Amino acid sequence: MAKKLTSVLGIDIGSQNIKVAEVRAQGRDAVVSALGIIATPEGAVDHTGVYNPDSVGVALKQVLTECGATVPNAVVSIAGQASVLVRTLEVPRMNPAELKEHMQWEINRNIPFAESTVVSDFKPLADEDPNSTNMDVVMAIAPQSAVDTIIACVKKAGRTTAAIDVEPLSLARSIVQSYDDIYAGQTICVVDMGHKTTSINIYRNGKLLMPRQIPVGGEMFTKAISDEFQISMSEAEDKKVRESDVPSSASSSMGAPGPFGTTTEGFQPYNPFTSEDAPATPNPFPVASDAEAPIPAPESESELVSAPVAVAGGSRVYNAFAPVLEEFVAEVRRSIDYYRSRGGDVDRIVLAGGASKMRGLAAFLKSSLSLECDNYDPLRRLNITAKKIAPGFLEEHRQEFAVAVGNGLHVLFD
Repeated sequence: MAKKLTSVLGIDIGSQNIKVAEVRAQGRDAVVSALGIIATPEGAVDHTGVYNPDSVGVALKQVLTECGATVPNAVVSIAGQASVLVRTLEVPRMNPAELKEHMQWEINRNIPFAESTVVSDFKPLADEDPNSTNMDVVMAIAPQSAVDTIIACVKKAGRTTAAIDVEPLSLARSIVQSYDDIYAGQTICVVDMGHKTTSINIYRNGKLLMPRQIPVGGEMFTKAISDEFQISMSEAEDKKVRESDVPSSASSSMGAPGPFGTTTEGFQPYNPFTSEDAPATPNPFPVASDAEAPIPAPESESELVSAPVAVAGGSRVYNAFAPVLEEFVAEVRRSIDYYRSRGGDVDRIVLAGGASKMRGLAAFLKSSLSLECDNYDPLRRLNITAKKIAPGFLEEHRQEFAVAVGNGLHVLFD
């Protein structure tokens, strides 16, 4: 087991921006000593993973210098359809030695990548019924090249990879640290809107109950505005943020639950199969989640019946991206309905991510789904001592740091 860290550089490599958050532990409190964001080099990252570690590493080094981050050890998320597969399995109850042998067989038969050399890990989940004849186990598999690519990005930036994490668990740490006073005892659906994809994760008391990812992100909204106004994507992005004004009077309805979901819990940042005498090796899967579950498609057009998306008197910007918004809300509804179909319920929605900054979006979701909806602040209840922060920086970008801050919070949870 590697030595516990008291300071960590949390890194979130997105397809549009790279975010970093330097977090230090002071007792049970977290201090954010540096925050930075920089545009991801064009073509270097997409929804499947990182393609150009050299250019990403150069950009990462630049943002670390600009924000004044000095911590050498980094925790970075691995994400993307070609970078990681996570699954939960129900297997017969067995002892640790039997489980290790069985899971190696499961891993070998579940490898979905063309690359034969993979990195894998597994972890039994906590028993809800110790007398059950079966047990739940979560496993994760990634091509060795994907893991090497992430480590290469960090090395290029002059840092050392202490651990590689998955995004749903990074968010779980952030929720516990920043919102346990408000959301304790509640089941919340965190909708983290990225540039190309959105993760929809359901938690209760920081425990990940159901993760899902959908291929709808901020880029689709921006593209709709760009096409409507015949302007560049950068101009459309600015217009989206400044002039979106989503009307809460608009509504959306959809119901088809899909076959996905899992339960996972706990945090394990390092590889439990690395001996103490061996060099510390970052564990790419502290605890996996079913984040890469197949996205169910509607079986018929009748499942997509919804209210008109254009609003009389609504802005031209809103009416441009209204069809995309309708699709987005339908996917959130399907996720919640599926969780309910499994016997659970959701108390509120929480919006995070850079693409969630459209004005009126929270009110729109509240109206459409009949659930309270909050905007998420990953810096809430954290002490911020970062000195190199420009005026207005936090107000503009704070919603984008949820995963980076969650990675940095390894100092308190792992």
